[in-house]
Amino acid sequence: MIDDLDLGFDDAERGEKGRHRRGAVRKRNGGSGGGRGKTIFALLMALVLLGGIGGGAYVGFDRIRNHFVTPDYDGPGTGEALVEVKAGDTLTDIGNNLYDAGVVKSTKAFIEAADANSRSKNIQVGRYKVRKQMKAADVITLMLDPKSRVINGVTIPEGTISLNIYQILSKQTKIPVKDFQDAAKDPLKLGVPAFWFNREDGKKGPKSIEGFLYPSTYEIPPKATAEQILSMMVNEFLRVTQELNFVDRAQKERKISPYEALITASIAEAESVNAVDLPKVSRVIYNRVYAGKIGCKCLGIDSGINYYFRLQGKDPKDSDDLLQSEINDLKNPYNTHNVAGLPITPISNPGQAALKGALEPPPGDWIFFMTVDQKGTMGYGSNDADFRKLQKQMCDNKVLTGENCT
Repeated sequence: MIDDLDLGFDDAERGEKGRHRRGAVRKRNGGSGGGRGKTIFALLMALVLLGGIGGGAYVGFDRIRNHFVTPDYDGPGTGEALVEVKAGDTLTDIGNNLYDAGVVKSTKAFIEAADANSRSKNIQVGRYKVRKQMKAADVITLMLDPKSRVINGVTIPEGTISLNIYQILSKQTKIPVKDFQDAAKDPLKLGVPAFWFNREDGKKGPKSIEGFLYPSTYEIPPKATAEQILSMMVNEFLRVTQELNFVDRAQKERKISPYEALITASIAEAESVNAVDLPKVSRVIYNRVYAGKIGCKCLGIDSGINYYFRLQGKDPKDSDDLLQSEINDLKNPYNTHNVAGLPITPISNPGQAALKGALEPPPGDWIFFMTVDQKGTMGYGSNDADFRKLQKQMCDNKVLTGENCT
């Protein structure tokens, strides 16, 4: 007869795991009183029925109480547990993870405690050191304490080249730079899909990891290997480009391969000081390489030369300090002064703004850009008159000196 009441004991014992989503939890106030009356009546009926069962009455009542009262631990907890909050996690996701780790008695208890604490929305992505069998409200308080976060994060700035990324990661993790260099030799093994290296411009180059190590802040898991860390960065690149619909848009809107669009983004990232210039620099690149705005379709960028210097273990140079022999060196595979088209690989690891700028360059007939002041402001031009005007600005602002300003 108890089964006929359909009290749903099984769900209660499982702690309501997975039954609530953020924003979908019913309000606890308001509504008619009929539901409450029916609940009390059902409880009384169950007690009457159970009254004749003798020794089993206490057990039966305990199961009924768990149906109507949210299961929750009473104390501060014991021992230790490590739980992770990931980007995009809902309250249910967090509660389920805590439940699985033995921290809270029910997901529902965590959700209700979060609803009751307005600061719960400030729980950050990361890993937390908590205790097992904790009262849900205490879990919220603990996770809001910065000291409970296990932080082993490292930030990779936009435009950082792979060799410098290895240095940053090595300093943070104590993993030798050579381990990262060895892991990076096979981008496909790190998760870069093979199609990303296809090109429509006929150029061939090495399968380089450059461009695929997405710049962001990463929390490095304990005991992670160099290969695992680089794979994590590749996965983030794939996630961001998927959000941007990068592959389809490069092919359909820009009429180029995704790899060529990625190379463009990497150049814009390397050449721009301010994010506002990223789309315009991409437009200049497209005008020079694809639109036939200049005869040789040469980019003529010094950042390519300096990228090759870095790969050779040499220091980069300011444009004013580059020798003509270095600018015109045909042995440099990143020479864009005498060789038409884009470089053979990306020359930096671009961020989201640069990737988006390569997809959405503004209309314009510019064929060159110049840094015209000490703040990194970029000027653009379409002809010789524009060039001379911008060059004067550079001289006036002491960006350019010497014989070019006489």
